[in-house]
Amino acid sequence: MATSVLRFLGPRGGASALASSAAHRCATASYRPINNAATKAISANNLLLQSCSPRFFSSSEDLDAIKRRNIGISAHIDSGKTTLTERILFYTGRIKAIHDVRGKDGVGAKMDSMDLEREKGITIQSAATFCRWKDSHVNIIDTPGHVDFTIEVERALRVLDGGILVLCGVSGVQSQSLTVDRQMKRYNVPRLAFINKLDRQGSNPTKVINDLRNQLKLNASQVQIPIGLEDNHLGVVDLIKNKSYTFDGERGETIVEGEVPDDMKDMVEEKRMELIEKLADVDDEIGELFLMEEEPTEDQLKEAIRRQTIACKFVPVFMGSAFKNKGVQPLLDGVLDYLPEPSEKANYALDRSKDEAEVQVSCSKDDPLLALAFKLEETQFGQLTYMRIYQGMLKKGNQIHNVNDGKKIKLARIVRMHSNDMEEIDEAHAGDVVAMFGIDCRSMDTFSDGGMNLAMSTMFVPEPVMSLAVKPAETKMQNNFAKALTKFTKEDPTLRVKVDSETKETVLSGMGELHLEVYIERMKREYDVEVVSGQPNVNYKETIAARAEFDWLHKKQSGGSGQYAKVSGYIEPMTEEEIKELGKPNEFKNRCTGTNIPPEYYPSCEKGMRDAMHEGSLVGCEVEGIRVVLQDGASHAVDSSDMAFRICMASAIRETMKTAQPSVLEPVMTVEVEIPSEFQGAVTASLSKRMGMIQSSDMNDDGSGLKLEAQVPLANMFGYSTELRSLTQGKGEFTMEYFKHTPVPRQTQDELMDKYKLERLEKEAAA
Repeated sequence: MATSVLRFLGPRGGASALASSAAHRCATASYRPINNAATKAISANNLLLQSCSPRFFSSSEDLDAIKRRNIGISAHIDSGKTTLTERILFYTGRIKAIHDVRGKDGVGAKMDSMDLEREKGITIQSAATFCRWKDSHVNIIDTPGHVDFTIEVERALRVLDGGILVLCGVSGVQSQSLTVDRQMKRYNVPRLAFINKLDRQGSNPTKVINDLRNQLKLNASQVQIPIGLEDNHLGVVDLIKNKSYTFDGERGETIVEGEVPDDMKDMVEEKRMELIEKLADVDDEIGELFLMEEEPTEDQLKEAIRRQTIACKFVPVFMGSAFKNKGVQPLLDGVLDYLPEPSEKANYALDRSKDEAEVQVSCSKDDPLLALAFKLEETQFGQLTYMRIYQGMLKKGNQIHNVNDGKKIKLARIVRMHSNDMEEIDEAHAGDVVAMFGIDCRSMDTFSDGGMNLAMSTMFVPEPVMSLAVKPAETKMQNNFAKALTKFTKEDPTLRVKVDSETKETVLSGMGELHLEVYIERMKREYDVEVVSGQPNVNYKETIAARAEFDWLHKKQSGGSGQYAKVSGYIEPMTEEEIKELGKPNEFKNRCTGTNIPPEYYPSCEKGMRDAMHEGSLVGCEVEGIRVVLQDGASHAVDSSDMAFRICMASAIRETMKTAQPSVLEPVMTVEVEIPSEFQGAVTASLSKRMGMIQSSDMNDDGSGLKLEAQVPLANMFGYSTELRSLTQGKGEFTMEYFKHTPVPRQTQDELMDKYKLERLEKEAAA
C-alpha cells in the first residue's frame, strides 16, 4: 500500500520559510505530503514552539486579511471535550505539552484552570482560547458537560458561529447531548459531530450515527470511517478523498496518508454512497447529479457539505479518539472546510426605535460598532467582560456606549484569552471574541459607538430547580459573604439569591446539588467565607385545574381617606402549548368595558395579579399556568387608589385559587444511569423505589453495559449518588437534567400543606 508521510511545514513548505516570518511561524498548522515513506517525520510541535512569536498578528493588515472561525466544543459530561481541546491546542502550537484532565502528572488540562475543576475532573466554567490552523484564526470556547452548568453552554452558543458536538463512541447520544442539541437549534448554530473514544471497548460509531438521526432528528452522515475499533483503532478513512490517515509519533503529530485498505473498500463505497444520498436529500446540485447517476467530484461534495452545514440542514460526522491522539487534525480541517466564517452566519439585532424590528448586522469592520457582552468574570484586576464583536471594531482608548443603560466607557485594556492567560492587544475587528477590563455592565448588555439604537437579543435562561438556605459561619464574614453573592449572581444568571421576608434567611437557588455545592466551595476558597447551609429544598410550584370566578371587595376605613376597590372576573388554567407560545408562565387579560374601574387602575390590577403569583395559597410557592381575566369592578371617588386595587386583585386571586382545584407541582428530572449489566435488577428497583418511571433501557452490543433512562421527581434524588455507588461497587454513574414540573401525589401534597401551615404557625408564634 502506497503511503506518504505528512510533515507539518510552513506556508511555503520549507524550514527557511519558517524562519522568515514570525506571524507564519505561529501559523504553521498546514501539512503537505512528502512522497518518501522512509523519510523521518518532523515533530510539528517542535517546529511550532521553537520559533513561535507571542503574537498571532503583527499588524492591522494581518487582522484584515485573516480568516476566522468562532467555535464551541459541547457534549455530555465525560465525552472528551476538554481532552479534545487540549489536543487542538497542542497540534496548533498553543501549548508545549499535553496534560490530561485526570492525568497522573497532576497538572490538569490547560482549559480547566480553576482548582475545583482539576480536583473534580470536570469543567465548571466555559473557557476561551484561540489558535491558528492553516490560514485561519480559530476562537474556541470549551464548555461544561454537566447539566448544572448548562448556562455556560447557552451563553457560548449564543455568540458562536459554529460548534463541534462531541459524542462518546460507546454511550452515543446522552441526556446532555439532547440539551446541547436543543441549544444549538435555538440559536441556529451549524455543527460538526465528532464521535470520540473509538479506542474504548464497546465503541460503535454506527449506533451513534443512528442515535443522531433518530434521537436528535439530524440529517447526519459520516465523512470518515474508522480504521479498526477498540485496541485496534489506528486512524480513519476519508470518504471524500478516498484516502486513509493514520497517526504516528509520540503524540499523534505525524499523519501518514495512504490508500484505502483492501478489506475496507466495499464499506468505503457503501458509506460514500450513503453520504451522497443524505446530501442529495437537501442539496439541489448533488440531488441533480444523483438522479443523473453521475459521481460528484471531491470539490462538489465539499461545497455541498459546506452549504448545507451552514444552512443547518446537514451534519458531517468525524471519527477518532482524542485521548489516543487520533483524528484531531482532520477534524480541524473540517472546521475550516465546513463551518462558517463570521460573515457567513446571519446575525440579527433589534431596532429599539422601531418596536424591536429585526435588523441584520453586516459583520464589516467599517460599519458602526455592535458588540455583545456575553460572560462576566471577576479577576484580581477587576471585572473581565467577554465580548463578541458583530460589526465595527474596538480600539484601545476609544469610547463605547452601553445601549442598555446609556453609560459611556473608555476602553482601557483589550485582551485575548487563552484559558486563564491573557494576551493584550490594541484592537479587535468584527467577528472577534475578546475580553476587556474596566467595564461595569451586566451579562448580555449590548455596546455601540453611540451612532445607533440597536440591541442584540438576549439568551434563554432556565429557571432554578433547587434552593438552599445559607449563612456565614461567623458574623465577621458577613461583608465578604455579601460580596461573593453579588459577584456570583452577576456572573451566573441561573444562580438566584433572595431573602425570605419572614425568616430573614438568605436563600440560594440553582440548577442542582453540584451547582450550589460549587458556589459554596468557591466562597470558602475565593472569599475565605465558611458557609453554613440547611437542607436542600425543591422548588415546588402551584397551579389550578379548573375555572373559577371571583367577585371581590376590598374595603378599609380607619378615619380619613380609606381604601376601596372591587374586582370581578375569572381565573382559568393554561395549557403547556399556550404557556410556550406566550413565553410567560401566567397571563393577565383586561376585558373591562366602561369606566367602573378607571383605566389608570388597570396596571395596579395587573401588579396585584403578579403579587398573587409569587406566593400561592397551598404551600406558598410560585404559581404558574394561570390566566386571569378582569371583567368588571367598582371604585370610589375618594377612597380608591393604586394600592387598594393592587391589594384587592391579589386577595381575590389567592382566595379564588382555593376553589379552582389547586395542586402542587414538583420538578421531575430525566435521569440517565450507566451501569454494568449485572447490576440491572438492583438499580431498576432503586429507581422504582424513588418513584422513577423507566423510559428506556439500552444494552451495549457486547452485553457488558446498560444505559437506563428514567423520569424521577427531584425530591427523591437526594443521596442517589451514594446509593448508586453502593449498588454497583462504584462502577455506576448517573446524570440528570430538568424535564418539567408535574403534579405531586395527593399524599405528598397533603404533607407539604401541613408542613407549610406548621411553619406559618411557628412564625406567627415567634412574632
